[in-house]
Amino acid sequence: MKAEENKQIARKWFEAFNEHNLNKLLELYHDDAQHYSPKLKVRQPETKGLIRGKEALRSWWADAFKRLPSLRYEVIKLTADEGQVFMEYSRFVDGEEQLSVGEVLEIESGKIIASRVYHG
Repeated sequence: MKAEENKQIARKWFEAFNEHNLNKLLELYHDDAQHYSPKLKVRQPETKGLIRGKEALRSWWADAFKRLPSLRYEVIKLTADEGQVFMEYSRFVDGEEQLSVGEVLEIESGKIIASRVYHG
């Protein structure tokens, strides 16, 4: 895929996430996608920060949307090539400090196959 097409996937990702639209978000992922996040390490230590498959992603984000109804992301910058998008964004939750986040989406055949989150 071309870089601009991958950026479009990232834009759809932010739209779905900020709508808390779980089905729309999961449509962007391959069935066997994996996701790494430092927050997973803290909230689900048994995962060591890594989950695999859409059902694990569904469970993780459904819990986040329930616990954090005001959760939203604001894009700072998207940088893409033919296989990846680096997303820089701010995380906002009412009552919490703003968090700077970097995340890499690996994309194959128009689907996210892996994502990795970095918190500042």
